[in-house]
Amino acid sequence: MSGASPPTAAELARFSAIAVPLAAAGLPLGVYLPAIYARDYGLSLTVIGVIFLLGRLWDAIADPVMGSLSDRTRSRYGRRKPWIAAGGVVFGLSSIFLFFPPFGVTPLSLGIILFFFYLGWTAVQIPFQAWSGEVSGEYHQRTRIATYQTVVTSGALLLTLILPTIADQLRPGDGRLQLTLMGALVLLSIVPALFLTLTALKEPPLPPLPVGKPSLRETIRAITGEPLLLRVLASDFAVTLAQNIRAALIVFFVSFYMGRPEWAGGLFLFQFVFGVFAGPIWLKIGRRYGKHRTAVAGELVQVGINLSLLLVTPDTFGLLLALTLAQGLAQGSGNLMLRAIVADVADKHRLDSGEDRTGLYYSVFSLAGKTATAVAVGIALPLVSWLGFDPKVANSPEALTGLLLVFALGPAIAHALSAALIARFPLDEAAHAEIRRQLDPGPPDYAFAE
Repeated sequence: MSGASPPTAAELARFSAIAVPLAAAGLPLGVYLPAIYARDYGLSLTVIGVIFLLGRLWDAIADPVMGSLSDRTRSRYGRRKPWIAAGGVVFGLSSIFLFFPPFGVTPLSLGIILFFFYLGWTAVQIPFQAWSGEVSGEYHQRTRIATYQTVVTSGALLLTLILPTIADQLRPGDGRLQLTLMGALVLLSIVPALFLTLTALKEPPLPPLPVGKPSLRETIRAITGEPLLLRVLASDFAVTLAQNIRAALIVFFVSFYMGRPEWAGGLFLFQFVFGVFAGPIWLKIGRRYGKHRTAVAGELVQVGINLSLLLVTPDTFGLLLALTLAQGLAQGSGNLMLRAIVADVADKHRLDSGEDRTGLYYSVFSLAGKTATAVAVGIALPLVSWLGFDPKVANSPEALTGLLLVFALGPAIAHALSAALIARFPLDEAAHAEIRRQLDPGPPDYAFAE
């Protein structure tokens, strides 16, 4: 991209459009679909849990495979676009069966649907993330590009959270209606989103194709042998772990500790309203202080917010609202900066090894986040249960205090760990500029543009 003009705001908004159907499908998948399939379609929770677990395991295998395949693809349309287009078709078709299941749905049919759904999802998400890291080689432009995706994703999540609320107002407790509204958002957005993303920008010139196919050992060595990548992965794992511990417990915390069950869903929605504004705020901070310093600052802010939850009592609901607002404004600051750093690390790896593995690096970055999501539930729920909390009975003050401690301290500790892992990160703006100078001699890449 040397010497090219920076993408405009309109181009980046178009480029980020594919985040809408991905976000609109991702939230129901983790929050609403299991309960609806159990209550409205008669599948047991155990069966659903096993099927979704197997789907996630398949997803974990597919991510790095897709990253490597897209890195090595060569076509007249580029190396990322063909996968996004094909994956979008599979994603859209499988979404029809996932969100509008026929009567008589069985464990086998659900398993097959999820197999193709995750396959299509991965074929869109991983090449798109890699492409977003290649749009520009300039340090701050990469943060800007990631910010547009963050804002679009937050907006899509906000809209997706509103839809079940609308369904409950029309027909309370009607899971099929909730599924229909959320599925309609996915299906109505997938085709225009694909068109907008695929036509917004050109892919950069294709790098030379490496000789021979990489072995599994070489691929693993390319990941484990890059210490800066491992630090980014560990830091993002801790961020995502913190976020999902909070997400797993927020309904219990608001309903039982605060005694305000009517706010259980609304508080989550309240956080996402302000989360839409978080990206531009952290973009400006990142431009001034650099990505890793901004990531550390964002994580320390999160530590302060979560520790402040220890001061919340059932009589101080206003304080909880204020902290939720702050949580929204700090939301995703670490994820945003770390996602932009992945492309910088891929540049360093390409300079050191001569191999372009941007897709592979983004695939393991995605995998780290997905793993943290699963681990968070596996930590948070058993821990509060061990401390005596049980949502099916009247809980003692000690059990509710245990719930408060895990809800506040769990995320605080994980955010602090994330900050420690990314502090003093050596690949700053100056170091990256030197890497780009050696990779791409000639006129400097375009400067940061608002």
